[in-house]
Amino acid sequence: MPEAFVSVSTWFQPEPRSASEERTALIRQVAARIDSLGESRLRVCVDGLTASGKTSFGHELASGLRDLGRPTLRASLDDFKNPWSEARAKRYDRISGEGYYRNAFDFESTRTFLLEPMAPGGSGLIALCSVDPLTQQNHRTETVRAPANAVLIVDGVFAMRAEYNAYWDFRIWLDVDFELSVERGVARDSDVEGRVEAENLHRNRYGAAERIYMAEVHPKKMADLVVDNRDFSSPRVVP
Repeated sequence: MPEAFVSVSTWFQPEPRSASEERTALIRQVAARIDSLGESRLRVCVDGLTASGKTSFGHELASGLRDLGRPTLRASLDDFKNPWSEARAKRYDRISGEGYYRNAFDFESTRTFLLEPMAPGGSGLIALCSVDPLTQQNHRTETVRAPANAVLIVDGVFAMRAEYNAYWDFRIWLDVDFELSVERGVARDSDVEGRVEAENLHRNRYGAAERIYMAEVHPKKMADLVVDNRDFSSPRVVP
């Protein structure tokens, strides 16, 4: 079986069980399309609103690619944010949508430790986590060597920003509407944040940031593939 390299982050989530045969078939279809791009190392992003299902889709896609004989690496842009200790210096206020969108993510580390070395002519030494979002531990020196035919799949919001966009060989947008994004996010985070705070977080921070992104970048138009992921058991490719 081809190798599967995963992040050391404590935020890393386990691979889900497939929701349906229909979903499995779509994942296989997408995996085959990516595999057809060539035998050299490839970089794929899975973008979408918060709680659109990016992480699960990325895990499933990696499994589908390994079934085709491709080694895979999995990473998340959540593991490449500016550390909390630099929040004031980076103007990462951790409250507003504007602060989250403009200043939360460490673009330089993402390029230096993840995207540039994964290029066909890069070093192949990849750090799949920069700073753990929970423990704040720095993992940049913990690298893996990507095989020459490996596929890196990175999930995360804002993946098609100009700071990242030129590095992707294939871009996937998971399409859900804002209200469904909020509904799923609140359901996911209420146990930790409390329902009122979770709704405030998703409407006024994540949602506000994503509206800026959608207005400035238009990621759905930039994607190589758009998948309607409103129904996990019945996703479909959007023409």
